[in-house]
Amino acid sequence: MPRLLFSILLSVAFSFAATGAVVADEAPAQGKVGGIKLSAPPAWFKQSFLDIAEDVSEAADADKHVILFLEMDGCPYCYKMMEENFRNAPYRDFIQERFDVIALNIKGDREVAINAEQSVSEKDLSRILKVAYTPTVVFLDQDNKQVARVSGYRNVDDFKQVLDYVAEKAYVTQSLTQYLEANKTDGIYTLRDHPQIQAISDLSTVADRPLALLFEDSSCVACAALHDGHLADPEVNAALKKLTLVRLDTDSEAPIVDPNGNQTTPKALAASLGIEYRPTIVLFDKGREITRIESMLYRYHFVGMLEYVGDRKYVEYPDSPFDYINAKTAALTAAGKDVSVADE
Repeated sequence: MPRLLFSILLSVAFSFAATGAVVADEAPAQGKVGGIKLSAPPAWFKQSFLDIAEDVSEAADADKHVILFLEMDGCPYCYKMMEENFRNAPYRDFIQERFDVIALNIKGDREVAINAEQSVSEKDLSRILKVAYTPTVVFLDQDNKQVARVSGYRNVDDFKQVLDYVAEKAYVTQSLTQYLEANKTDGIYTLRDHPQIQAISDLSTVADRPLALLFEDSSCVACAALHDGHLADPEVNAALKKLTLVRLDTDSEAPIVDPNGNQTTPKALAASLGIEYRPTIVLFDKGREITRIESMLYRYHFVGMLEYVGDRKYVEYPDSPFDYINAKTAALTAAGKDVSVADE
């Protein structure tokens, strides 16, 4: 779940009239925010004293790695990932055998010793790690160095590939992107059409409106769900009308021109942008990347991300798309409208 979002959602106050009388100009009742979910870590997560260097050392003695699961109270994505990828995962035993998992709250005040020289609060650690989405899952090697990271929810199959990458210590010889490329299974997905996808090979010519680059390929586990879900939704398609949508096959070697006018291919462009997850949507405007969608988002946040760039809300909220989404949520609830941050 995006950082800062629930600091607003959970602090929404419900106001009531001082008397039972109803007047014509009375403000509407405060809208409600739904979809907030809570999940406690499984009992087998490590009960750490939050001395990370010591945790890493203990894990190394057992030939394990440490996973930091950075979450936030009420985050529906944290709940979904905790339940599906840890508590009830088909590979739960695999995680317990090869990893020590430590849950941290990005708004928490517990003291965390990163190493012998530095101790910070949980919330300060989240800033040091530049956590922009929750959950963020950080993998540490046996020298207490970050070797992989997942920002946002991942489905069970995609997350297992990251677990394998770390457990096999493949990070010693290759990046996660290289590992995923070498171990992908083609033929899972056939690229699908969409009425708003445009065939544009020179991306630098898209100057009149923001550009949305949708990266897919035949090994994409979640691409069909994107098309069947968000891309079939009228609200999403209305938001997409303010962007030029171009789909790129990350397996393709066809010549294209990137948004900055450089000769490249979809495969090379995906590599240069560090695309590890598919589908990923990278949102550009005026030749520069503004933000990207590289994890599963519920519709409310998905639409908000598109609006952030399509309506150029990033000019007003330059630090984060979720500053805009927070403001949108506050305005809707103040107007008496209910908001659901989760589709389930």
